[in-house]
Parts: sequence; structure tokens; C-alpha cells
Amino acid sequence: MSADSGADRRAHSFVVDAGEAGARIDVLLAARLGIGRAAARALLESGAVRVDERRLGLRHKGVCVASGSRVEVVGFAEPAARRARPQGDLPLLVLARGQGWLAVDKPPGQPVHPLLPDEGGTLLNALVARHPELHGVGEGGLRSGVVHRLDVDTSGVVLFAIEQAAWQRLRGAFRAHRVDKLYRALVRGRLAGEGAVEVELAVVRHRPARVAVVERGRGGAAGARQLAGLRWRAVAHGPAATLLEVRPRTGFLHQIRATLAHLGHPVCGDPVYGGPDDASGVPRQMLHATRVAVDEVLAESPEPADFAAARARLVAW
Repeated sequence: MSADSGADRRAHSFVVDAGEAGARIDVLLAARLGIGRAAARALLESGAVRVDERRLGLRHKGVCVASGSRVEVVGFAEPAARRARPQGDLPLLVLARGQGWLAVDKPPGQPVHPLLPDEGGTLLNALVARHPELHGVGEGGLRSGVVHRLDVDTSGVVLFAIEQAAWQRLRGAFRAHRVDKLYRALVRGRLAGEGAVEVELAVVRHRPARVAVVERGRGGAAGARQLAGLRWRAVAHGPAATLLEVRPRTGFLHQIRATLAHLGHPVCGDPVYGGPDDASGVPRQMLHATRVAVDEVLAESPEPADFAAARARLVAW
């Protein structure tokens, strides 16, 4: 048996998520690669780790990473156990497909990918059972093929790549803000007309994640920060709720939820940004990713049953 048996020698490269910003590099490596802190430090000592093309050594083990930084690890053998467990019995609705990519429908309550090797029930578990070739694509491991993500309780379109070239192209489109993303949101209160807003968001808590609108250019936030912009349009109203179409221009952790709450119209059913006085009576945050379009990619997701029922009850269509 060769030394590489049961392992993937592909060089690892990943982008630091907003929720990971502020983490020590040795802690982040251990979490992302599924290894111990000592093994992560050994990688640093060997010169195998670069952050934004800067090579780090053991003396940099306490360096805190920023959101959007690219981390590269060369020569790391990923254990086969870090692969998502195939689950062919999980339902999977493919909305659209093209050369090297798939758009799938994410139900509310289902994670996009597992956080631990023995975790199941995610979209990726369902996908690798049908497309085992996507393992190792993109960031690899338990995020193989993932182009972008939605919060667990947000429903709608999610893109995956099954070829590396497609992943690089689509990730580049997201970084360049070329992707047209349309969401529907049921929000509290009456919001008429349409508008655009740009705020600076910062990660103020990591576990569980929370972001907040902060004063531009001022410090004090616990983690990453970014100018985040979106457009909204009111579609229908009820006595205490509004149905919005929302188009985020940028992408940041909890961007839509935090921005709408800042405007005084939190998403109905949002336990993080909605506060304790939410009387909408919905089972989860009413946010749905309706459409994703970029280049030849066009995928649309119908409203799930719980969203349609909440809309029918709360607003006039």
C-alpha cells in the first residue's frame, strides 16, 4: 500500500469566511483540515502555509486572519475521512445544470455542507452520492464543490461545481459582484416603494455568528467588516408585514437579515435580528433565495410550502 493510500494530495486553497475572521491561523488550519493544533503548527513550521501569497512560519501561529484572505496549504495529505459521507437516500432537487456546475434547491433547515466528517443530512452529502467526482473540487474536503452558501434556515438556490475550472470561474464571478441574486423576504412592518442602502457590517460575535452595522472607518468590531449594499422593492403588504424582493450587490455573513433589521424591518421569524417581540408566528426566518444568474447560469427556486403559507397569511398577494 502506498504512503498516499486513503489520502488526497491535492494542494488545498480556501478563502476565509466572514465568520472565521479574527481566528488564529493555527486554529483555523486545525478546523478546516480536520487535524490537531500540533499538526497545524507543524505545517506552519515546514513552510507549507501561505496567506495572501505570504509564506508563514511557526512564529506566525498566532496571526489572526482576515475575511477574504486566501489560505494555501501545499503538500498536505487530506485523510479520506474528511470526505463528506455519501447519502443517496437524501432527496435532491436539481434546478439547472451546465458544464461543470449544478444549481440545487435547498430546503429550509438543511445545511449546505457538513462541518464534521460524520455529519449527514446536508446538500453535499446528497450530491456526493450522485456526483462523487466533485470531491476535491474548490476548497475540497467537507466543502468540496461549494460555490456559495445560504444560512441553514434560508431556503432557495445554491450553486455547486463538479469541475475545478467551473468552480474557479463561478467563485471569481461572486468575488467580482457579477452575480445577480434575487431573494424574497417577509419582513415586519410596512415598507413601501423601493430603495437602496449601503452600510458597513462587522462580525461582532463568532459562535453563534452575529453581525452588526457599525460606523464607517471606526474600530471596535470583533472580526471582519465590509461595506455591504443591497436594493429592495416592496411587492405586497399586510397589516403587520411586507413582502420584499431583495437584490444584494455584495456578499457578507447575514447581510440581508442584518441590513433589514437596521432599517427597522427585520425578517419575520429571525431569532437573531428580530428581537423577542416577533408576533408573526412563522416557523423560521422567512428568507428565500429565488434566483441566481451569471453568464450562462440561470436557476430559479419556487417558494417552499412554509414560505408560501406565511405569505398568504401575512400579506395580500
